[in-house]
Amino acid sequence: MDIETPRPSMPDIQKARTDGSLEVSLEWVGMSAIETPVKFVTAEGAAMTLAARAEAGVNLVDAQARGIHMSRLYRAVVDELSSKSLSFDLLENLVENFLQTHAGLSTEADLRVEFEALLSRKSLKSELRGFRSYPIEMRVTKRSGLIRRFLKTEVTYSSTCPQSAALARQLVAQDFSQRFSSNIAGTDEVKAWLESPSGMAATPHAQRSVAKIQVEIQSRAPFSVEKLVDLIEEVLGTPVQTVVKREDEQEFARRNGTHLMFCEDAARKIKKALWNESALVDFSGEVRHLESLHPHDAVARIRGRGSFLP
Repeated sequence: MDIETPRPSMPDIQKARTDGSLEVSLEWVGMSAIETPVKFVTAEGAAMTLAARAEAGVNLVDAQARGIHMSRLYRAVVDELSSKSLSFDLLENLVENFLQTHAGLSTEADLRVEFEALLSRKSLKSELRGFRSYPIEMRVTKRSGLIRRFLKTEVTYSSTCPQSAALARQLVAQDFSQRFSSNIAGTDEVKAWLESPSGMAATPHAQRSVAKIQVEIQSRAPFSVEKLVDLIEEVLGTPVQTVVKREDEQEFARRNGTHLMFCEDAARKIKKALWNESALVDFSGEVRHLESLHPHDAVARIRGRGSFLP
């Protein structure tokens, strides 16, 4: 008959109490950069497993408790995020779980999940499709009994300088005047000149630009990752493209010409669109034009009611 060897007891410093001189509460304790897969489902129903990093934490109101239960946070995050479709409801359930497993220790909880959402994007004219990767952060907090939901993303777009465009048009007009000053040209001759290299004496400078936007969403409001990305791209009009044919590139050039914008213009367009979105409680953000004329960036920042958490 085998006799089971008793397992040796192991020290559990977690149950120790703090030194009397250190009896103070802590605002946040937890883990960051937790590596985990997430099951992301797009608005079109495409399901994909993506690599993500999570940050999970609680406050520590028991001033005598040596620490929190880190492993409980880790196991809840990885078990749930790796097995269930990612949603704000799922994150809210996890936050509630953090507090249940830290009853008597904690009264507040916070969870962030960062990943790259791979979204299908359609070309401007040819109807071809490609994929764009968007940095996403989903966050849920519970403080003073109040659940709050936050969503952050980053959209890359093209911005053509209005001042540069005006100066370029002036040079084109001057060249046109010099070319056709002595005679009245026919339509075909003017068209041929405009289509030649001589017909474009200058081009306005454009640059790749970035909008970083975070929003707070009304509780239970149906507001998806794609909704925020689409809202920003539609109001700006010139998001960077995936696969393009010549007709798509021409349309992109047309849009750049009809959506001239300083960083102030881009920021105002986004701010107005966010103010008009009923599903949002608040927002903040930044647009950054990575100048091709200067070595520095042009930047504008926006905020709504200014109620964002740190």
